[in-house]
Amino acid sequence: MKKKQNIASNTAGKSESFFRTNPFFRVFFREIDRMSGSTIYLFTTLIGPLISFVILLSIFSDGVPRNLPVGIVDLDHTSLSRKITMWIGASPEAEIAMHFPNQEEAYQQMEEGKLDAIVIIPEGTEKSILKGSSQSIPVFINNANILKGGFLQKGIYKSLATLSGGIKLQVQIKNGLPEKQAINKIQPVKLQQHILFNPFGNYSYFLLTALLPLMIVLFTLLSGVFAVGIEVKEGTGPEWLEHSGGSVIVALAGKLLPYTILLFINAMVMNVILFVQIGTPLQGSFAFLLISELYLIMTYQMISVFLVAATANLRLGLSLASAYSMMALTFSGLTFPQFSMPLAARIFSYIFPFTYWIKIFISQAMRGETIVHALIPLACFLPFILLAVIFLPRLKRLLKEEKYWGKI
Repeated sequence: MKKKQNIASNTAGKSESFFRTNPFFRVFFREIDRMSGSTIYLFTTLIGPLISFVILLSIFSDGVPRNLPVGIVDLDHTSLSRKITMWIGASPEAEIAMHFPNQEEAYQQMEEGKLDAIVIIPEGTEKSILKGSSQSIPVFINNANILKGGFLQKGIYKSLATLSGGIKLQVQIKNGLPEKQAINKIQPVKLQQHILFNPFGNYSYFLLTALLPLMIVLFTLLSGVFAVGIEVKEGTGPEWLEHSGGSVIVALAGKLLPYTILLFINAMVMNVILFVQIGTPLQGSFAFLLISELYLIMTYQMISVFLVAATANLRLGLSLASAYSMMALTFSGLTFPQFSMPLAARIFSYIFPFTYWIKIFISQAMRGETIVHALIPLACFLPFILLAVIFLPRLKRLLKEEKYWGKI
């Protein structure tokens, strides 16, 4: 019995001795100690991303803009003008916020930002239509916000087109045509729409699939730049290298692993939000998406290493990390297609790993393509990692030479 206990204690002692002497685990546990002593580390790797998720979810909870304020200037005051007002107000995009006796008051409210659209029903509208004449109804839309303007234009046009079609149908039926023949005469060509990949026009699917991973990218860069840059700033580089046995590769691997684990947990929370709570389509391989997310985190961690090695300045590195991560969405091709960009902008878009990850996400989540179509974008992460590897000798010099220490 004692012999078994001795064997167990010897095994435990050897295991503990291994973790204490192995350079990788020495750096790993050193970094955990450093993280536990400062809230900055916890915020940039766990709390910050989760807070940003909650804020973005609250902003896009409705999916699409609804009940945008519309003003009505009814100069006709007839049953038809009231029906026009009712139909516009019934559309999900518009809400009749105010009625005005004249155009000037309506324009003033729009200039003050209280209205997004004005519909003017001219005097004599009902009389013109009853006579069989056409009648124009002026609609003024505030297109300063293209998104709201586009939604309002679509909603108001659909309401007026439906009402107009109903009036034409009644006229044709009164002229003696059967209802089916009258409908075919009014609309001889019918559009059969098949909207793929985002059939509901939901902005949660469209924007949150980019903004949530962008938050992970941002906090990955910030945490990586801070974790590595603070070693240079505080002059603790020699101690860090000593724990790693003098290997800068082991030093980085042990230091960044705790951040990788926490950031990947954030990525898992993001997946739950996207695919479970929001209901984003998942047509392809979820396992491949997880691999791409882990690879994305590691790639941006290496970019953070490059920023510290290139600048030798913690504050400048953090500023560049923020700007670089925010520009990634602009040039990803999601909000504005890459093929429509000028050549210079199109070339510039390829310096962001996020551009390639978006292609992987759309390929696997939305389109359900085979994995082979996502392998090339995944391979495009490699040059960013190699760039950081090239700068490792410079990083080691920054850590060892005192003249680089203390820079803000």
